[in-house]
Amino acid sequence: MSGYQEKVVTLFNEAQQEQLKEIGAYLGQVRQEKSIRVEEIAAKTLIRQTFLEALEEGRFEDLPEPIYVQGFIRRYGDILGLDGTSLARSFAINFFLFDSENDSRNAKKQPNLYIPIAVPYILLLAAASFGLFYILNPRRPTQPISQKQNSSIVAKQKTSPIPSSAKPKISPLPKVTSTPNSQTNSTVEVTLELQEKSWLQVKEDGKTTFVGNLEKGERKTWTAKKQLTIRSGNAGAVLVTANKKEPKIFGNIGAIKEVTFTPEVNSQ
Repeated sequence: MSGYQEKVVTLFNEAQQEQLKEIGAYLGQVRQEKSIRVEEIAAKTLIRQTFLEALEEGRFEDLPEPIYVQGFIRRYGDILGLDGTSLARSFAINFFLFDSENDSRNAKKQPNLYIPIAVPYILLLAAASFGLFYILNPRRPTQPISQKQNSSIVAKQKTSPIPSSAKPKISPLPKVTSTPNSQTNSTVEVTLELQEKSWLQVKEDGKTTFVGNLEKGERKTWTAKKQLTIRSGNAGAVLVTANKKEPKIFGNIGAIKEVTFTPEVNSQ
């Protein structure tokens, strides 16, 4: 039919779709590692099996509204022994849809302002009169009061000589030499050491260079020029060493966490 276009409104924006793919893949991977069937998860969480399969496979078009999906993630994570609350909070549910019908209604409600034709001519005439008055009576620039006071103070200082005893003694400034010990790192370096198994995603200067699992005892190092982003599905299992500083635990056990590291100024 000509002149007709169907309006499609999706429940998830692009950022939420990307989050669902990552979280669903992580939940499915943990379930398979623990040899738990989807039917068992559905029976324990009281969530439809079709919703669980759609969540694992990233089929967001088969899922209900984001607020319900957040509850699915929390219950699913708790059944697998993960921190379901932290996992659910990592999925943002706040977004806005553009409502063209409401905007058009609000536009119709706004009153129309009527401006008489004579008003612009009156304003133009007043502006021309003001400009003519300014041209015929130019104002001389006046010296600010603060400048007059400064000039009088300078004149007094010139007329009254300063005694030699009152003159301050100026000592030579110490020479400043740069030491080779302080330097600025032009790159950022992050080393990850796994205390337990964890899913990881690494981005170097916005480009994804690693996605997958690292086993317990594995140690990997990545470098980037401007920024290096680490995302872990089990933050408590990752020991992070950034820019050769003291190693620190990335986060809590079972929590999803993402941190971006940048170059720093180090003193050796």
